[in-house]
Amino acid sequence: MFSDYSTAELVSIFAMQGFAGLILFSVFVLMALGLAIIFGQMGVINMAHGEFMILGAYVTYLISNLFSEYMPALFGIYFFIAMIAAFFTAGALGAFVEWAMIRHLYKRPLDTLLATWGLSLIMQQLYRTVFGAREVGVSLPDWLMGSIPMTDTIDIPINGLFVMGLTIVISVSVYLLMFKSRWGGQVRAVVQNRPMAGAVGINTEKSDRMTFALGCAIAGVAGSAFTMIGSTGPTAGQLYIVDTFLVVVFGGAQSLLGTIASAFTISQAQSTMEFFLSGSMAKVLTLLVVVGILMLRPQGLFALKIRH
Repeated sequence: MFSDYSTAELVSIFAMQGFAGLILFSVFVLMALGLAIIFGQMGVINMAHGEFMILGAYVTYLISNLFSEYMPALFGIYFFIAMIAAFFTAGALGAFVEWAMIRHLYKRPLDTLLATWGLSLIMQQLYRTVFGAREVGVSLPDWLMGSIPMTDTIDIPINGLFVMGLTIVISVSVYLLMFKSRWGGQVRAVVQNRPMAGAVGINTEKSDRMTFALGCAIAGVAGSAFTMIGSTGPTAGQLYIVDTFLVVVFGGAQSLLGTIASAFTISQAQSTMEFFLSGSMAKVLTLLVVVGILMLRPQGLFALKIRH
């Protein structure tokens, strides 16, 4: 596999594929952050998480067309508006889903899994009805196009750097929100002891709703980032849900650092192997390695230590 390339060529290939995997890494991190918040803090397996990502992608697509048609002079800033709109749209729908369905299924993981899987099918059909079955693409502003040359053979994509910066900002914000804010303390108190949290005045139902909404909102932002690497279609979210669960479980469901490290490892491995192998084989090899590691360390890379 490597014998056909010189050492310099291999270094360039690994560097280029590594930078090319920045957006995939960012999508994995944003998707996994949302899923880790919902699964790690609430114990809810949200099989419709990919559809919330695609909701953010469709919102980005609509705003792109809106600016292109009616405000072409402001087209360069539409992506920031689209990310904010995707965040609040997916978050609002997430809050509604928690109120209408999820809150009735707590402590029933199998029922929750089946219900959210049914929700994913409903959302896919709605997307197909509203936007059609064909995939749609988003036009990026000029400042997100092109790359920065590092050497004669290595270029860094500008959109990859932008999404990486966005991912860092959101990851730090989630950390501060979950571990340094009063609301984050209330969420963790509800997770550890719901009856006691309610007894000291914490609104546990509101905490659950806001937690689920936040996880879905972050998935909406992941959808905006997704528009940079692929076309948006009704079933596109299902292509990433398995990888996202893999990232969360591999990193440790309640570990923010583990989620980021796991996303980086898996995205870079897939991006590099896809250059030498087919995309399907790259996924298979990545899955086999992760499963092998989880057999040795089932709690994930960065499991939280809990005192008994």
